[in-house]
Amino acid sequence: MNIPESELVLNPDGSVYHLHLKPEDIASTIITVGDPERVAKVSAHFDSIRFKTNKREFVTHTGTYRGKELTVISTGIGTDNIDIVLTELDALVNIDLKTRKIKEEHTALDIVRIGTCGGLQEDVPLDSLVVSANAIGFDNFVYFYDHKGRFNTSLSQSFMEASKWSAPLSDPYCVAADNGLMDRFIKAGFQPGITVTNVGFYGPQGRSLRIPLAQPELNSAMKAFEFEGKRILNLEMETAGIYAMAELLGHRALSLNVILANRELETFSKDAGAAVDRLIDIALNELAR
Repeated sequence: MNIPESELVLNPDGSVYHLHLKPEDIASTIITVGDPERVAKVSAHFDSIRFKTNKREFVTHTGTYRGKELTVISTGIGTDNIDIVLTELDALVNIDLKTRKIKEEHTALDIVRIGTCGGLQEDVPLDSLVVSANAIGFDNFVYFYDHKGRFNTSLSQSFMEASKWSAPLSDPYCVAADNGLMDRFIKAGFQPGITVTNVGFYGPQGRSLRIPLAQPELNSAMKAFEFEGKRILNLEMETAGIYAMAELLGHRALSLNVILANRELETFSKDAGAAVDRLIDIALNELAR
């Protein structure tokens, strides 16, 4: 069965619609970053760059670092963009774009997020490097996909009970990282924990400037929550979506973050740029190992 033009939209040159990429433009290891300007910061470390493109907030560079071919792509902010990026990356390797048919042989990508986040725990200091062993998604985009039996319902139910989850909100979903990728970065010194992915930066993450919060106690509940020996270490806006789409599409995913803000202590990194550069350097070296 051919996938219709209205469902798999391609540009006139045959590239996927949003990312403006063709299959030959990407490596099998993909680094995702939220900020389009961070793409060049990552690729500046490459020994060579063979391909560059950009469309909207999606900037892509593919090159080689210490003999390892890597693609770095910006997603922009939020899991709505993750839905686009992960779907189109998967299409590049698992759909024949000319015949519009799903390939018989599945290709799995390694997808590693390099991002920034806010920390919840007093004992995890600013500029710490954390790896998301599990992600809890507060967004609802995965519920538009058939995901039955694929996510960690025990973790989500435990969290909803502990946080007295508000009925008008969609139920959180919970997904684990790829264990093989995660173990490598734990050995490299990253602290493992649970990451919460929010649908916004202000109210959804407990920031109130002029509008009162509906659940002002939610961050405190997240800080106190523990599941199978793991605590919620950080808040950000993409990880759960990456993990969910990778699980459903058959890819390996991992999220690495540096903590720039400590929400409990109300502090912010004194040199965020240096902290991000350190994360990039360590992540690239480990991926190329």
